[in-house]
Amino acid sequence: MSDNLYARIRARFPADPARPMLYRPDGSVLTYGDADRISGQVAALLDQMGVAPGDRVAVQVDKSPMALMLYLGCLRRGAVYLPLNTAYKPAELEYFIDDAEPRLVVCRPEAETAVRTMTNGRPIEVATLDATGDGAFADRVRATATVAEPVARSRDDLAAILYSSGTTGRPKGVMLSGENLWSNAETLVDAWGFTDRDVLLHMLPIFHTHGLFVATHCVLLSGAAMLFEPKFDAARALALMPRATVMMGVPTFYVRLLAEAGLTRDATAHMRLFVSGSAPLLPETFARFEAVTGHRILERYGMTETNMNTSNPYDGDRRQGTVGRPLPGVELRITGEDGSPVAAGEAGMIELKGPNVFKGYWRKPEKTAEDFTADGFFRSGDIGTIDGDGYVSIVGRAKDLVISGGFNVYPKEIELVIDRIPGVDESAVIGVPHPDFGEAVVAVVVREAGADAPDEAGVLAVTRDQLANFKQPKRVLFAAELPRNAMGKVQKNLLRDAHQGLFAG
Repeated sequence: MSDNLYARIRARFPADPARPMLYRPDGSVLTYGDADRISGQVAALLDQMGVAPGDRVAVQVDKSPMALMLYLGCLRRGAVYLPLNTAYKPAELEYFIDDAEPRLVVCRPEAETAVRTMTNGRPIEVATLDATGDGAFADRVRATATVAEPVARSRDDLAAILYSSGTTGRPKGVMLSGENLWSNAETLVDAWGFTDRDVLLHMLPIFHTHGLFVATHCVLLSGAAMLFEPKFDAARALALMPRATVMMGVPTFYVRLLAEAGLTRDATAHMRLFVSGSAPLLPETFARFEAVTGHRILERYGMTETNMNTSNPYDGDRRQGTVGRPLPGVELRITGEDGSPVAAGEAGMIELKGPNVFKGYWRKPEKTAEDFTADGFFRSGDIGTIDGDGYVSIVGRAKDLVISGGFNVYPKEIELVIDRIPGVDESAVIGVPHPDFGEAVVAVVVREAGADAPDEAGVLAVTRDQLANFKQPKRVLFAAELPRNAMGKVQKNLLRDAHQGLFAG
């Protein structure tokens, strides 16, 4: 069997090509046979457009079946798929294009003119795809008569690059190989009991590890089907549950489901599994969901650089407040500040090793070397503990990462935008508990003395223009000065403590 990732995935497709792979919101079906044909047309078109194996294909489009076929077509062609959050603003998108140097950018029709300007005359093709899966790119796919077969690739060749913002404010490209993605998907199918009888309720975005790799690959490797919805809607989710068996979501999904009067044991009776990840699940959400539905949510732990690392058991004790045990093949250890392992139950840095761990940061060898230990473990930046039974708990995050609505937000990137505003002396961005988003982004701003400084609305207006929605502060607070330690470092822990109840009640 070829080591091309698509070829390996296709080998797990059902024998009957007429089996449904995907149900569109209107009820129409895309079969496994359709997916194989259309992704082959995409691969042929990529070849015609000059996309060679190893070339990057940057994609910032709305979720649609054709967008998923574009991903599979890139795998067939051996191209490196680069999904971009649809909330990114033009300034952010331009950085990704400059850094990744894609051969092709596929964007929304309304962004085409701006994207062409960003190419700066470089040999970058630009094509469009709209929210329904139509557009110039889709038209060209349908007009392509050739169905290209998967090109030869090694397991270590790159399959995707996902950008993960860094504490310096400059996003880093996370390089994921075909083997990184395959090994993790195969493990999850087994760990979570996926079979060809499953129907996944897919309401996650597909520009993110969770929705694109975890959810979709579990379906494709098991021959299951999915209800492919454009976005999460609690009422719609409840209406679809009698047709589904599994749902994957972020904690916000479960908070919003609990607000629906129709959420009952009967409404969820057809479901066998609810999975939560991408952000911590509050204990009260876990407990309330079990009380209302009888289902214990399965919480797991993953990140862009590694896909999934741990999981509570499918059969066994799903422990509230933990993310379960390390998955098969994943080594996880907790280390202290000196890099040596800590005693059981003590908190320290989570370090990871396994076939799921990424190949490094795109064109950043120094940063890659910094984040790996001499014996090959990846320093996750997360602080955790392991109990006597091997269950891992995440107790904090190094580097002040904020996770809002399941999306990673790195404060430095936001601070750089705010600090450039006339009249602002400095700022500190923190995460504050929020009943819906888990954490909300909050900016604490020090204004220049005597300056014509902005108010909260003024700061928010600037961030709205320059940052994706999920990065924008929910509130802007003002202070005479920021708390600092003896070394002059801003003590964000004191700011977080001071504003814990900002969104309470």
